[in-house]
Amino acid sequence: MKKAVCLLSGGMDSSTLAYVAKDMGYDIIALHFTYGQRTEVKERKCAKEIARLLGAVEFVEIGLEHFKKIGASSLTDENIPVEEYVGEEEGIPNTYVPFRNANLLAIATSLAEARHAEAIFIGVQTGDYPGYPDCRPEFIEAFQRAIDLGTAAKPRIRLMTPFVQMSKVDIIEKGLRLGVPYEHTWSCYQANDRACGICSSCHYRREAFRELGLEDPIEYEE
Repeated sequence: MKKAVCLLSGGMDSSTLAYVAKDMGYDIIALHFTYGQRTEVKERKCAKEIARLLGAVEFVEIGLEHFKKIGASSLTDENIPVEEYVGEEEGIPNTYVPFRNANLLAIATSLAEARHAEAIFIGVQTGDYPGYPDCRPEFIEAFQRAIDLGTAAKPRIRLMTPFVQMSKVDIIEKGLRLGVPYEHTWSCYQANDRACGICSSCHYRREAFRELGLEDPIEYEE
């Protein structure tokens, strides 16, 4: 059976992505990162449950404490408040963690090569491009080139981004067809109990469910 490393945060996108990879015939190696993010506890719990329900062959958790030391993001620095969603804005949001995806993908590549996995799945999608430079297709293409040049993997390790042209609505529709248990996923940037309902991640998640005429199965503060 072919194997894939799936970056699994426990969020809506990454959980759906893991189900997509499973549906494509891959055995799943679930890779979860903790890096001092505000919702670390809840994310870990959700990621482990999704991996269990999915039947992942391995759950690998890796700590990246250096992000807490680096700071410069409201996700890792308690002194920087998480921005409330106030409409579409240009520029980089303060939830951006500097060059995070490069760090995550480097470790995912090491794991994939060590486990002889053929693919790495990461859930970058259309809505991420404007504010998160390490979610752009050009970045993914460049990192694929780095993998090709920097590994001895046979067969070649492929970066898989099936959501790259999909919206949140598209992703949820796909996940519902595959039976993704969204009640065990977490998107909020700042709460570990009830989702805050006011950060941008909560906003986009709720709007996607509303657009589909569905109730989001997680609880919100407001």
